[in-house]
Amino acid sequence: MTSCALPADPELGYFGPGSATWKVMADPAAGAGGLAALFVQALHPRAMAGVAEHSDFSTAFWPRLSRTAEYVMTVTFSPRDRVDAVAAKVRAAHEWVRGVDPVTGLPYRASDPDLLRWVHVTEVWGFLDAVRRAGAGLSDAEADRFLAEQVRAAELLGATDVPASRAEVADYFAAVRPELRASGTSRHAVLRLLAPPMPTRVQLTTPARPAWTAIATLGFALQPRWARRMHGLPGLPTTDLAADLAVRALRTAVLALPETWRHGPTAREALARGRPVGDAA
Repeated sequence: MTSCALPADPELGYFGPGSATWKVMADPAAGAGGLAALFVQALHPRAMAGVAEHSDFSTAFWPRLSRTAEYVMTVTFSPRDRVDAVAAKVRAAHEWVRGVDPVTGLPYRASDPDLLRWVHVTEVWGFLDAVRRAGAGLSDAEADRFLAEQVRAAELLGATDVPASRAEVADYFAAVRPELRASGTSRHAVLRLLAPPMPTRVQLTTPARPAWTAIATLGFALQPRWARRMHGLPGLPTTDLAADLAVRALRTAVLALPETWRHGPTAREALARGRPVGDAA
């Protein structure tokens, strides 16, 4: 683990203004990277067994996705006492999630540090990779600092031996790839992510369906080539180029919106707390 100093004010959470974490996670491209992470996560049979057997991912897709996003935003931007309370609830819930993976025949526990490490690494890789490919201008040093800072987020849920740099993340993915594979569960997850259920009225009266399809397809394209190949699609360099152009366009479009539209309430409140007095930007 690489130690990173906490902000002096606990109201600024575990990271605070000036951190690489706030810079990455406040970027408009981070959401697309989070979707890319979900596609990669689907390739781990034991991790997906827990999702398939103990969650409402299939029957309540939107509430589940919303809870996941809100947890990430809470850990990133909320005061430390709030983060600690929410993380404790998640750890307690994880204790009940256990079983046997039907694909590998191996037991799984949501509280297993190995599975927690997998979910964490895919998430932080997804956020960081998308933001850098979108043209946010993060240096290599800032990228490594983001990963080092994020070790603390992983440890809040019980992960251990967490990669803390780009080199360590690359080594981790190389080591874990023999455990990964496509399965019926992963294919179902991919299908659900690409075409989640929507009320008929929403589909007919709003652009929600094509908008979601576009962002989810971008998330799929942002995966590493080896992950796309495991899912059964070509890992072509041209896909990488198209994904780069699309995520840059997404970032540019969102940055043109008013700030109140760019961030959710948790991030907005934190960014306001972290501004110098008199800075109304």
